Amino acid sequence: MTSPILTSRGKVVGVRDDTTGVYSFKGIPFAAPPVGDLRWKAPQPVEPWSGIREAVRFGPRAMQLPVFGDMNFRSNGMSEDCLYLNVWTPDPSTSARLPVLVYFYGGGFIAGDGSEPRYDGAAMARRGIVTLTANYRLNVFGFLAHPELSAESPYHCSGNYGYLDQNAALLWVRDNIAAFGGDPDRVTIAGESAGSISAHAQMVSPLSKDLIAGVIGASGGLDALPPYPMGEVEREWLAFAEKAGASSLAELRAIPAEELLEATQRMGAREFPSVIDGYFFPGSPFEMLAAGEQARVPLMVGWNSEEGNYRAVLREREPTPEVYAQAVRELYGEHADEILRLYPGVTQKQVMRSATDLAGDRFIGYSTWKWADDHRRTGSPVFRYYYAHPRPPMVPEMGDAVAGLAGGVIRERERADKADVIPPATGAVHSADIEYAMGNLPTNLVYAWTAEDKQMSELMQGYYANFVKTGDPNGPGLPVWPRADEGAEMHYLVWDVPPQVAVDRNRERYIFLDRFYRQ
Repeated sequence: MTSPILTSRGKVVGVRDDTTGVYSFKGIPFAAPPVGDLRWKAPQPVEPWSGIREAVRFGPRAMQLPVFGDMNFRSNGMSEDCLYLNVWTPDPSTSARLPVLVYFYGGGFIAGDGSEPRYDGAAMARRGIVTLTANYRLNVFGFLAHPELSAESPYHCSGNYGYLDQNAALLWVRDNIAAFGGDPDRVTIAGESAGSISAHAQMVSPLSKDLIAGVIGASGGLDALPPYPMGEVEREWLAFAEKAGASSLAELRAIPAEELLEATQRMGAREFPSVIDGYFFPGSPFEMLAAGEQARVPLMVGWNSEEGNYRAVLREREPTPEVYAQAVRELYGEHADEILRLYPGVTQKQVMRSATDLAGDRFIGYSTWKWADDHRRTGSPVFRYYYAHPRPPMVPEMGDAVAGLAGGVIRERERADKADVIPPATGAVHSADIEYAMGNLPTNLVYAWTAEDKQMSELMQGYYANFVKTGDPNGPGLPVWPRADEGAEMHYLVWDVPPQVAVDRNRERYIFLDRFYRQ
């Protein structure tokens, strides 16, 4: 055990890894358990504890269904009582004043947990960074909006509890991280997919923007899962409550957590939207971004080369030019000719490439580009990347396993729904970058990592660590990464072996998509 560390609510002890020298503190509560009358309330302060609390195991993960096959948890079960965070530090002394990285997990706001091995903070801690993962409420528990909730709230709004949990974690960091060796004035927030969208949201919200010194966004901006007006979302949740047999907020709160979760069985990520609540989002975040009201801090942001597979556009049909043109017309109607010009498909090879690009942009690429483009207008440093390094083959022990949606793995005997299986990837799929960037390849036993993969991971860890420390990913021994906000053209770094600098030649695509989605 470590020596006791005094937090604002009580003392904790963790453990030290004698091999790496990294200290870890797991399962530290940063808000009161959101249960009973606190279900669907903004996070409340933790009750102080006496004595010394052992922070040696991960707390419970948030309530969630088993959605994604690539998620592995080390959490202590699943519970509504889920608001815990984890700290890895190389030096838990108040004099260290080390830079801090807070990483928010992905999972479409319907799944995920800070205990997942791919987010483990030990590797970043070995690079001189105090690293945290923090849980937040998901799905119906994290985003339900209801007129009765808005009436009882001191902020006269409801919803966005998942985002408010993240803000509470950042407030905990501000008040406590110095005791773990961190500098509260040098906090970078990061995340992938929903975690990246979360980082974008925290960057915009006035509740959080003054708590952060830098942001890393990996595959996802707010446009991917945007907030909606409060009244509109409240009406949707009233319909949900009616189906659940609850005619009042009291009856909703009386439904057991497992039963409430089961009622969301057939709901997708887009059915748990955040809201423009007048509090976390005082107004439309897109208007706030256009006005440059976000945190004006350095941003490192990008996406992967195969965020979506071409089948997301073509479905079960063959990738022929005729089929592709028909699919585009079905999706874009009178705008189809413009899409076919920007994403041409004259040959089968070109169809597969363009449909893959279009699928990825529709899913997450456009929203990430938009984030970078908005932020570069503020004059703040922007470093954009494009991750193109494919994973290696799976290890022989995986046998008949194939790739599934969202980075999952599906075995032949589990293929009840053939639609879950996607064609073999030719690029970097969604979420494939996490283990590389966080230095956690050894935690993923599915793939046969090569020397090239380890080289890729070293490169990405180097850029991450430099950015967290200085707000600039550049440093000794790394290829020069130019800023995307300097010059008329947007430069970006292609993360591959070897890396290379490129100029954005697809801006016209995103300008069109911007008009299409914002019309």
